[in-house]
Amino acid sequence: MKALTITFTDSKEESMMDVPADKVTAAAEGKKAVGSPPSLVWGGLKRDKYLYLLALPGLIYFIVFRYVPMWGVIISFQEYSPYQGVLNSPWVGFDHFARFFSNPDFLLLFRNTMAINLLSLIFFFPLPILLAVLLNEIRVSSYKKVVQSIIYLPHFLSWVIIVGITFLLLSTGDGVVNKLLVAFGFDKVDFLTNKNYFWGLLTLQSIWKDAGWGTIIFLAAIAGVDPQLYEAAKMDGASRLRQIWHVTLTAIRPVIVILLILRIGHMMDVGFEQVFLMMNGAVSDVADVFDTYVYRLGVRQGQFSFSTAVGLFKSVVGLLLVIGANRLAKKFGEEGVY
Repeated sequence: MKALTITFTDSKEESMMDVPADKVTAAAEGKKAVGSPPSLVWGGLKRDKYLYLLALPGLIYFIVFRYVPMWGVIISFQEYSPYQGVLNSPWVGFDHFARFFSNPDFLLLFRNTMAINLLSLIFFFPLPILLAVLLNEIRVSSYKKVVQSIIYLPHFLSWVIIVGITFLLLSTGDGVVNKLLVAFGFDKVDFLTNKNYFWGLLTLQSIWKDAGWGTIIFLAAIAGVDPQLYEAAKMDGASRLRQIWHVTLTAIRPVIVILLILRIGHMMDVGFEQVFLMMNGAVSDVADVFDTYVYRLGVRQGQFSFSTAVGLFKSVVGLLLVIGANRLAKKFGEEGVY
């Protein structure tokens, strides 16, 4: 009588027998890759090498012109002398910051800088969004390209040319606007020497120069909106304005929020060249900002440490504004910058 032999086989082994050999090998390689982070990093670099090469010039630019010069901020804590150098100049701690905050000019500079930037934020920032939406509604492509070229052109003009045009239009003596006012029986207006007009002129110049250029990012964001969303809105009976409000603006809202956060981070920057060229003795009380103050003290008077302290103060405030605006955006359910 033969003995009965019973063999028990693990179900997992049976299931593995049914799997093709190439899949088993791929799974083993995948498990090995997961366990070795350096291999993942090298594999990612090798796979996307052309993308990294494309980003390399920008990376080099930021390292050389943004990060490397940051070590120079240490002179804001020194009484820097070009003859002694950075390493041998005496340390003074926060004396320059205390001097700056106690200076009567601080409140004046802060007021002018914030006022100009608030006007730009309120009147300039929404215009590229509006222009992008209007351009998106143009159905004749040739006409759309002509309009885009016209509104992009002022961006490539320097502030010297734009300020020169402003003087030709608004000067009291030979200005075109004042000549028209006199021709219609009105008195001449001192646009360039009246403090009440200075902030408004800066805002109008910025709008004319860069509002069209700012539409590029928003047009790119609008181009990425799914056309099916518009079709669905039409099926629901939405008018064109309703489609713009509920589809277009809603779809590009993350882009708007990110650019708004970045713009808030530049609230302490006005733009030295524009203000410096428009500035004169009659409007200095409303024209003097942190940038012109740094130029006057740092470049013309040689107070390098003090002017560096002012610049560091601007940078720190800008960083805090970005962090605060980003957290506020996240509280409202937006993605934010990071």
